[in-house]
Amino acid sequence: MPVISQFYGILIYMYREIGGHHNKPHIHVKYNEYEMSITIEGKILNGNLPNKQKKLVDAWIELHKEELKAAWYALNNDGEVIKIKGLE
Repeated sequence: MPVISQFYGILIYMYREIGGHHNKPHIHVKYNEYEMSITIEGKILNGNLPNKQKKLVDAWIELHKEELKAAWYALNNDGEVIKIKGLE
């Protein structure tokens, strides 16, 4: 599971999921013992994060929405991992 970004202790992963059970463009987020899967449109698929970290992830998604879509399609169509800058 490649890490595509990290910031403030938050790790953002993206899986290659061709034909997967929820095959919508999404990311997997880990922060300490918390895990969450969230679509690029901001819908939580499963899991949770503390409120502060969830707000940071939401802001990061909004800033990088087009890059995330490109990264999703590159990974799932070509197997290419695209890194995306974290929050500073």
